[in-house]
Amino acid sequence: MNSPGPSPLEQVASCRDVPDQPASAAPAFEAGAKPGETLDDRFLLKDIINRGGMATIFKAEDLHDHRRIVAVKVPHVQYESSPTWVGRFQREEEIGTRLHHPYILQVLPVGAAKKRRPYIVSEYLNGCTLAHLLDRMKPLPEADALKIASLVCEALQYLHEQGVIHRDLKPGNIMICRDKTIRLMDFGISQFSESRRMTFAGFTNAMGTPDYMAPEQITGRRGDARTDVYSLGAVLYEMLTGKRPFEGDDPFVIMNTRTTGDPVAPRQLNPQLSPQAEEIILRAMRRDPDERYQSAAAMKEDLDAPGDMVVTGLSRNLQTSTLGKRALLMVRWIALWCLLPVAVQVILFLLLWYHYSHKR
Repeated sequence: MNSPGPSPLEQVASCRDVPDQPASAAPAFEAGAKPGETLDDRFLLKDIINRGGMATIFKAEDLHDHRRIVAVKVPHVQYESSPTWVGRFQREEEIGTRLHHPYILQVLPVGAAKKRRPYIVSEYLNGCTLAHLLDRMKPLPEADALKIASLVCEALQYLHEQGVIHRDLKPGNIMICRDKTIRLMDFGISQFSESRRMTFAGFTNAMGTPDYMAPEQITGRRGDARTDVYSLGAVLYEMLTGKRPFEGDDPFVIMNTRTTGDPVAPRQLNPQLSPQAEEIILRAMRRDPDERYQSAAAMKEDLDAPGDMVVTGLSRNLQTSTLGKRALLMVRWIALWCLLPVAVQVILFLLLWYHYSHKR
């Protein structure tokens, strides 16, 4: 795919006034570093950009490169001594330094031998995540959402051609930049396509949340490029309906629901959507990977020219989760069981009333 001009979101109305990304709240004692520190006599940590569950991201100056402004991701103290978490950081840095695309976060190589502690250095971006943008405005206008998804497709196609599967695509990992470009970020749980299978082992900071996971991730099957296509379909669903495809308080219920059923048809939630936009979403989110778009490039073709695609009416064949049916039946039985003592007491009262009223 050929990259468009330097400002591909220039005509996207919802991205013209990109807000600042707020720092997420987290206990200060978790941070493995603090502003004012200098890492390895090179990176002077300035302000905190974001503080998440695993790491703190700082705005920093590269003292070896004319005080160039960079972003430095430092894991929290409890993770620095864990080989598993250190391995995740090393994999994220390894993958990041191999990727060179205008819509993928540029990770700057810093030799491990030169580090006294784990951290990742990347380009510094002005803007906010798609998640923050959606907090301010959702659903997005259809044309805007399709354009954003198209740019993500371009980044994904490049990623897949390099043999990398992202595996954690969600609004929080898509940056909307002030220069009207995007960046795909966070390769902490990404894998090379030839790597061994990574199975689902519970909802942790390492595995993310179930909101955008493909069914094959949840069931432990090997993912491929179509896994990221599913996740992008789920992101597009939220952009265009204002809701996630599967919602609820229990992540395991959400997880099982998406493996046995389909989401509510997007046009039921947003009747203003075109049939073409709905078809794109549902085709990307087919539970069977063989029935989805087989590549990000194929999905991009429809996103860029929705008027040329054939609408097959996927929304007419959506299936309700079998888990939902079983859960509903169980709720009914529980309700009946709870009401049974009350019903028995009412019946006994009526029998006694009938007995004494006729005895008189």
